[in-house]
Amino acid sequence: MKKYYVTTSIPYVNASPHVGFALELVQADVVARYHRLLGQETRFQTGTDENAFKNVMAAREQGVTTQELVDRNSELFRNLNVALGISADEFLRTTETRHTRAVQVLWGRLSSGDIYRMPYTGLYCTGCEDFLMERNLVDGSCIEHASPPIQVQEENYFFRLSAYQEQIERLIADDRVRVVPEARKNEVLSFIRQGLRDISVSRTQARSGGWGIPVPADPSQVIYVWIDALINYISGLGFGTTDDWNRYWDEQTEKIHVIGKNVWKFHAIYWPALLLSAKLPLPDAIVVHGFLTENGRKISKSLGNSIDPFACIEQVGADGVRYYLLRSVSSFTDSDFSSQRLLRAYNTELANDLGNLVSRLTTLCVKAGYGRFDTQYAPQAPAGYHEALKSYEFDRALDTIWQIVDEVNRNIQQAEPWKVLKEGRMEETRRQITKWLEELHRIGHWLQPFMPQAAGKILAAVSSAPIVESRPIFPRI
Repeated sequence: MKKYYVTTSIPYVNASPHVGFALELVQADVVARYHRLLGQETRFQTGTDENAFKNVMAAREQGVTTQELVDRNSELFRNLNVALGISADEFLRTTETRHTRAVQVLWGRLSSGDIYRMPYTGLYCTGCEDFLMERNLVDGSCIEHASPPIQVQEENYFFRLSAYQEQIERLIADDRVRVVPEARKNEVLSFIRQGLRDISVSRTQARSGGWGIPVPADPSQVIYVWIDALINYISGLGFGTTDDWNRYWDEQTEKIHVIGKNVWKFHAIYWPALLLSAKLPLPDAIVVHGFLTENGRKISKSLGNSIDPFACIEQVGADGVRYYLLRSVSSFTDSDFSSQRLLRAYNTELANDLGNLVSRLTTLCVKAGYGRFDTQYAPQAPAGYHEALKSYEFDRALDTIWQIVDEVNRNIQQAEPWKVLKEGRMEETRRQITKWLEELHRIGHWLQPFMPQAAGKILAAVSSAPIVESRPIFPRI
């Protein structure tokens, strides 16, 4: 049976987490939980990117050491995993010794001639931690960070990315490395066809503030943070340290990266090229989500308009936040986020629609003396559910479940079982209840990847013997 390895990108820790990364966490968590629900061996990894120069600058501004800053903020990201109910098997920090070792081992495995040293002058965006070309700028500024890059002149190590242009284009075009959705795949191919240039893969120790992973045999240089960061996908598996790292990085494992649209260049182009050079297996799928915006403007730490995910969880609970991010937010394009819409979705779709269904149906069971319902089988998935998740359309998958929620609510309303009970027609009511419980069991089972706490409560409610009146799963706010 095929194995699955699911990862998120790893965020910078120059500030506390914002709700935009919560989106990526819950999307990746659904993918991992879904494959586990199908009985497939699955590993899920996330973590934090701690070797960026922006971490050094943030520490200076706050009057603390860089190590103190990354320790404090990495713990906040770890706490966010717990608060959202993320089922990650591994949380990797790029300041860990095992990661440093893996980065240096991979550097040493790159093909002879792919690494060379030369002087370089370029436009560098600190927010992106990347060199930009003039064609990437709008009115002289970085599109994402709305600030002009600075001109940098220094001597660095370069990776011969240009040598892999045809091979990478073919891999993407033929879906050997699948980029999802199709619009992003076309964007990647367009970028490749403009011509790939060799990339700088190191920075001077002086400019990096002495922070980062040293280039092997040249301590005057540190490895470029985006090269270092990509290697987390195998360092967390033990690459460079253990002999069984390729248990999940082999051709028999479906390797899935869930990332934001601003980092596809690194994942769909740089990462495959590095792996080709090192003669290592390639990722299989790169799933690209859009940005969360506020009034049309990207939510970002660097832009100063972060929305605190912990505050959102405090308001509507982990499953309330997960539901909103997975159903009210587009799986692939930018979506506006607001606390008002979050609360509205919670009260109408969760408290009223799903929560009331569970309360109403379990109350009926008690009044009808229903007894026990058989939950020993895995119910059939809603029509279109598997297809939606195979294409990573999380909102569409939840739509298939909510069609059942709405249908059962309508059926109960039309059948008016409380009137039938008053007439003493118990067996007729129990037969109806069995059909409705079958659908509620179905809802709870296939809701598990999306809202694990609520799904667990639903499954517990329908499996109790006898069925008792359920407490509100989503108390109205």
